Amino acid sequence: MTNEQLKKLENDLWASANSLRAYGGLKAADYAVPVLGLIFLRFADNKYSHYEPAILKEFEKDKGKRLERKIEAIALDKCGFYLPDYARYDYLLKLSGDKSMAKALRKAMEGIEEHQDEKFKNVLPKEAYFDIEKKKADILPQLLKTFSDIPKDASGDVFGKIYEFFLGEFAMSEGQKGGEFFTPTSVVRFIVEVIEPYAGKIYDPACGSGGMFVQSAKFVQEAKHDLSDIYVYGQEYMGETARLAKMNLMVNNIRGEITEVNSYESDPYKSLDKFDFVMANPPFNVKSVKESTVKNDERFYKYGLPKNQGKNTNDSITDANYLWISLFGTSLNKKGRAGFVMANSASDAGGSEYEIRKKIVDSGIVDCMVSMPTNMFFTVTLPATLWFFDKKKATSDRKDKILFLDARSTYYQIDRAHREWKEEHIQNLTAIVRLYRGENDRYLELVSQYAKKANEAIKELPSSFDALQQKLKTSLATLKQYVTDSKPKRKADEQNKLDESGLVKKLTKLVLTEFALPKFDWKKEMPTSNKEQLAFGEKLGYYVSALKELDPKLKANKDEINEVWEEADKLLKLKTDKSWADLELNNFQKALDELQQNWKATTEQVNYWHTNIHWLCSRFPDAVYNDVVGLCKLADKTEYADEQAYSLNAGRYVGVEIEGDILTKEDFNKLIISLDNKFSDCNKKAIILESTISNNIKELIK
Repeated sequence: MTNEQLKKLENDLWASANSLRAYGGLKAADYAVPVLGLIFLRFADNKYSHYEPAILKEFEKDKGKRLERKIEAIALDKCGFYLPDYARYDYLLKLSGDKSMAKALRKAMEGIEEHQDEKFKNVLPKEAYFDIEKKKADILPQLLKTFSDIPKDASGDVFGKIYEFFLGEFAMSEGQKGGEFFTPTSVVRFIVEVIEPYAGKIYDPACGSGGMFVQSAKFVQEAKHDLSDIYVYGQEYMGETARLAKMNLMVNNIRGEITEVNSYESDPYKSLDKFDFVMANPPFNVKSVKESTVKNDERFYKYGLPKNQGKNTNDSITDANYLWISLFGTSLNKKGRAGFVMANSASDAGGSEYEIRKKIVDSGIVDCMVSMPTNMFFTVTLPATLWFFDKKKATSDRKDKILFLDARSTYYQIDRAHREWKEEHIQNLTAIVRLYRGENDRYLELVSQYAKKANEAIKELPSSFDALQQKLKTSLATLKQYVTDSKPKRKADEQNKLDESGLVKKLTKLVLTEFALPKFDWKKEMPTSNKEQLAFGEKLGYYVSALKELDPKLKANKDEINEVWEEADKLLKLKTDKSWADLELNNFQKALDELQQNWKATTEQVNYWHTNIHWLCSRFPDAVYNDVVGLCKLADKTEYADEQAYSLNAGRYVGVEIEGDILTKEDFNKLIISLDNKFSDCNKKAIILESTISNNIKELIK
């Protein structure tokens, strides 16, 4: 299944399921879990069908023998679960209309769980189906029919993507409540790319629906590692959300455990110094945690507790942000890495939080700080920061260095209220981190990949260009042919009207401008060295400019033909003549628009890869890390400790890039002073104007 087919399937499934929700008057919060349960049921049936021949073969082979095994046990070994007949999707799909679908679904879910490990029991939704059935009896059968559109040969990866897509849509529907169980995929993806959890134990003490684990699994698979190389540990306070996470692990075939627990109070996995990787998006600014709950727990007190200072202190923590930060740091083993989302305010927090931050920074584990764009989350618009820890860094020559990345201007606008990072945004930002770590070869490899994709896009240009050009030529020729062929069928008054219009003369004289598609002058292998990549990027830039010059020429040809076609449609076309349609003149504009859109899409692809190559090569022309104003800064201890008082706010370090102008510090100061003087002048004028208006009103009243 291609990405385009999957995207269409996701959108179609969501549109259908969401219309049923509206039809039944249901809230997304009440609807999400049972719908995700049905997606799981469809996945389970697909997967079981794949393994069923092997299960039956082994069962029949040993049937009646001393080594005979129950079919349930064989299914668990081969497939991971057993599906009784009454839990099969086709059985439920064909259930008689006079029977309760809610009862059938509850029985199906219970049948699947009956033979599962204890940790996966009481996970699947059951009672929620009765609430839906009470609202509208036909919703559940229609939902089952909707999800039957998922192809029977769909892989577990396809189901994982559909499941994740629905989680995101439900989160967006729910607004703030939705964020309790879903972190946007692009944010998680970036965290995963930076900490690189190839193998080992992965921990998320605020795991929500398990999205961090899913992206980790995808990363492992894309890197050609085995999923069995990772084992995940999740903690989640909300019971319903914990069950979503368990279903997510089952759908994506991820080994691990999810525990329903309050992470402030319990430590079910004995997390101190244990994990290879920690990933999380914890709740921000929680103020309800009692000091007595955490004061004797080294996970939280190792760097100090965020307590109110002064005489009027009580048992409460100021807020839990630094409890989480401490937990992430203390949960890592000696080589562990962590990546997590945190409220922007934590980067500069004062008081006891400053003291904790100072100890953490001085320990050398803070690797990278990334300021994120606003509106990246479905929950709040508050600015957030990504923190990255690396325990191994504390013993390296980078111990007293921190990379600051300001990514606030790097994003794709999904809609008015939501943004995301596209895959290339993620890769480009990660490339900076890798250059900082000295992994220059990986930077060159990325640019080489972009060059290869640009070359592939260029190869698609001739066919779309020729198709558009050919349609323009044939359409003009066809119109001219129709003038001749239809003349004998035209009445005298119709012919007179046509002659008076001058259309025939215009058509006869009309000749389209001829021009050729420019050739991309690169006959070497795809560039792998920095020098070759810079040369490739420069040539590609000239080529993109040449392509852009074609657009007005193509538009001029199209406009000329459109103009005569519209006149011909009114004056030339005979209602009784089928040849207008036979010559494909009836759908001319639609066909031409489609070909033009195809041409535009192919040129945009070339431009897209050029933009990404240019973004990297213009900032890092030597393929080594360097500070870039407005984007990144590698700060040493003098800068972050002495000059900035342990602030971890990237904006304080990277500076501001003013487009078209590179300012020195002195020039920037002069500019700010000048703007401040102008602002003061405006304030003075405003005061005078306010006084004048007030006096005039008083005079008017007198």
